[in-house]
Amino acid sequence: MSAPLPAAAPAAPDPAAPATVLRATGIEVVHRTRSGPLHAVSGVDLELTERRTLALVGESGSGKSSIAKALLHLPPPTSGTVTLDGTALAALPARGLRALRPRMQMVFQDPLSSLNPRRTVRDLVAEPLDAHPEQFRDRDRTAVVEEQLNAVGLAPELFGDRRPDQLSGGQAQRVAIARALAAEPRVLIADEAVSALDVSAQATVLNLLRRLTEERGLAGLFITHDLGVVRAVSDDIAVLQLGRMCERGPTQEVLAAPAHPYTAALLAAVPEPGRPLGDTGLLPADPPSPLAPPSGCRFRTRCPLADERCATEEPPMLPVGPGRTVACHRPLLPVLPEPATGP
Repeated sequence: MSAPLPAAAPAAPDPAAPATVLRATGIEVVHRTRSGPLHAVSGVDLELTERRTLALVGESGSGKSSIAKALLHLPPPTSGTVTLDGTALAALPARGLRALRPRMQMVFQDPLSSLNPRRTVRDLVAEPLDAHPEQFRDRDRTAVVEEQLNAVGLAPELFGDRRPDQLSGGQAQRVAIARALAAEPRVLIADEAVSALDVSAQATVLNLLRRLTEERGLAGLFITHDLGVVRAVSDDIAVLQLGRMCERGPTQEVLAAPAHPYTAALLAAVPEPGRPLGDTGLLPADPPSPLAPPSGCRFRTRCPLADERCATEEPPMLPVGPGRTVACHRPLLPVLPEPATGP
């Protein structure tokens, strides 16, 4: 009998590869309602890495904001684990979690409603330092405020003494970003952060988020229902449908050739020159209620490709390319064969 082959040595980590900052595994979020349990998020896995932004996309009610709150433990997920730089958030006492909060910052949809109207811009940007004095006692408050305002393109001498009602929507959102940066975060979550802005302000904020993520080594999560903006801000994309992940991969590849019919439907809904408004082709009906999601594939009741298998079997995530996966029994791209195993 021949001697067994020696085990392959583990691959050395690639020093050029971006480090994983946040990892979420098996995230479930269940809300208790009068009508019964609402499964907002079901078994979602995701990773956020340094200097990269993951766009989390899907229709309203798909569970995007529920995932953001679960990652921040506001409140914690019903089940699943979230780790930040290798530290499991669920294992931390309340005091430890509070000390970790500055490292995970969020920028909200409506900048004016997220800023205290009675405070000046200087005081708003300094809020993380005031809220966590034990962590930032060695930092010069004035220097921090000026540094962050300059970073978002707002001259301190012009904007520092203004109040939110003296700012445009784009300027207010940049103040909110400066406030988040003052906390020296590792993760920056933007939840529909440009949907309330006009087109020119959207472009400014998207470019700013992209630049800051790369320059400061942030791990970004950009949440949106609009696939028209993700190309400008994200490296990777994850598509969420009724609380389940249905497609993941590099942004440019997914947008160029979606593998899931739901992703194709979302892309068809993006306005394009020459196409009549409302001519989206797919998504003929409203999403089913999360209180009673369809069996099997949750998109099957609106999918033109659905068959009997889609009604009885929940599709697993399968590879369709390098770094690309899809959960679909009838994907728009061929599924890669499983790697050969054996002697």
